[in-house]
Amino acid sequence: MATTVIDVKELPTKFAEIVSLAAAGAEVIVTEGNVPRAKLVPLAVGQPRVAGLHTGAIQTTADFDAPLPENFWAGTP
Repeated sequence: MATTVIDVKELPTKFAEIVSLAAAGAEVIVTEGNVPRAKLVPLAVGQPRVAGLHTGAIQTTADFDAPLPENFWAGTP
């Protein structure tokens, strides 16, 4: 993967070009002077979420979808 380095001061005039580079697979490092501040990488599109990776991590009670009591909405204990 190609890497491009750009100073933050150049971003306003080259933003569209930088986004196109990242979309094409390049990694873009944004610097402030000589200090790296951010990294722009291609977005992984089309990767479906996988259900069931953490089976049993979340448990609900029997009244999970029951209406909340009035004191909850009124903000009183």
